[in-house]
Amino acid sequence: MNNSVICKIYDDVMLITLDRPKANAIDAITSHALGDAFISFRDNNKLRVAVITGAGDRFFCGGWDLKAASEGEAIDADFGLGGFAGLTELWDLDKPVIAAVNGLAVGGGFELALAADLIIAADTAEFFVPEATLGIIPDSGGILRLPRRLPSAVAMDMLMTGRRMAVDEAKHFGLVNRSCPLSELENLAIEWAHQIAKSAPLSLAAIKSVVRKTDQMDLESAYKIMRSGKIEAYQKMLNSEDAKEGPKAFSEKRSPVWKGK
Repeated sequence: MNNSVICKIYDDVMLITLDRPKANAIDAITSHALGDAFISFRDNNKLRVAVITGAGDRFFCGGWDLKAASEGEAIDADFGLGGFAGLTELWDLDKPVIAAVNGLAVGGGFELALAADLIIAADTAEFFVPEATLGIIPDSGGILRLPRRLPSAVAMDMLMTGRRMAVDEAKHFGLVNRSCPLSELENLAIEWAHQIAKSAPLSLAAIKSVVRKTDQMDLESAYKIMRSGKIEAYQKMLNSEDAKEGPKAFSEKRSPVWKGK
């Protein structure tokens, strides 16, 4: 892991900070480092939730490092196992990730936020994908995820013009879950992560897996997939000790002790 990616552990929460002045832009080396961080989070059974944020008060992430591009880094360079920014194609991550957007989320930086499960943003944050104005498209998830998260006409407007979306509009469309002053962002994100971490880890994994496997399906088809026995995380949750521990703890009026099995 390089110095541009800083990881801190708060009990069962990992805080991943992208610190690459001036714009927290991502080149291939930094993308690999982010991937290492997310894979480390994925593989550590003691960690339940991750928070990804940017250093400073202006940029969450400026996207692909255009300086690296001008120096020869290809648009289809090897960005690592998790895809660009280490998360956009990390399909087997069944733990929750919160994006704490502290400033501008530009291009690939917006795509990184879209790859998270939840977004909390500073009041001054903005989201935009300017790729079409640069002769390319946001193909690290923006072109695919944005039309699924926003009304089609709004997504197409953003994709085709590169216009900026402020936090109030993003909250209106449900793209951003919460907002707060920048000074409170990191603490509130970690607090939220700890709240999520109180839920059973196998339940969280099953939620992510079922949603991912059934996304865009009609309800009948989604039910058939969920009940088919083919979604491993769902089956593991159903047959777990934790599935017995939850109701038992409730009846005994105590907090459950999750084992993740």
